Amino acid sequence: MRNSAIRKSLFTVTVLLVFASCSVTKRGGYSRGGTGDPYSEYIAKYSELAVRHMQKYGIPASITLAQGLLESDAGRSPLATECNNHFGIKCHSDWRGKTMLSDDDRRNECFRCYSSAADSFEDHSLFLVNGSRYRNLFSLGTKDYKGWARGLKAAGYATSPDYADRLIGLIERYGLDRYDERSSRRLAKGVVPHRQFEVNGVRCVQLGEGETLRDIAKEFSMSLSLLRRFNDVDRSFVPPAGSLVFLERKKSRAAKEQGTYVVKSGDSLWSISQKFGIKMDNLAGRNRITYSNPVTVGMTLRLR
Repeated sequence: MRNSAIRKSLFTVTVLLVFASCSVTKRGGYSRGGTGDPYSEYIAKYSELAVRHMQKYGIPASITLAQGLLESDAGRSPLATECNNHFGIKCHSDWRGKTMLSDDDRRNECFRCYSSAADSFEDHSLFLVNGSRYRNLFSLGTKDYKGWARGLKAAGYATSPDYADRLIGLIERYGLDRYDERSSRRLAKGVVPHRQFEVNGVRCVQLGEGETLRDIAKEFSMSLSLLRRFNDVDRSFVPPAGSLVFLERKKSRAAKEQGTYVVKSGDSLWSISQKFGIKMDNLAGRNRITYSNPVTVGMTLRLR
């Protein structure tokens, strides 16, 4: 009986130790090494990615991290684990990728799915950069995380009435604004990110004074030869400052609302193709433009 009691006591102690080793964290997760706090682990994992996105797009790294933490529950939500969606971005009419249905404001709402968390971070940045309702946020600067948080709520990113306060709380609790300082120092050394926008549904930036296509290619980690092909230029051509530079292949025709264009003084076939985001060969072919029949002022060009 005594040996049996001893064995029973040892079993009880063993069970208690096993449960103790799987202690529940303050946010409801289980420690599996590292800090034991899934929020701190998420920050450690994605902080460099958030900093790179700030350099590229001008969105505070603190805001990106705080939104990721809040929207994905530090990467543990079903949307994040099953769909790599860290920012709760819904499908909307322009999404053509994989989707997942999940309850949010309404039952079975459509959310975007990504092949990786990095793709989710990229789409989040583009969602803000290209969204007209978020345009004013980019005038706030990268150190005004409170302004960004309140601006996101005012622009309708989330319906929760305390959304801005929750973002600010996360930033201040975990000191996420330190990543904004790191990004700002790098930007001050000359790495000024271009603001992306779309023309004819194609991503592009505007070439600054003294910049070259090589500078753009380096900033966006692209092949210079590919960038030239996207923009219908060869080695000998230097686009003037203010030109649009497309980061993707242009379309074969213009948008529906832009059927024709009357050539103005100073226009060229190339400048018109850039203005409307149309491949130059398609524009020339549609209007039978050749060396012997060039564009002239007053000519009406078909864009579709």
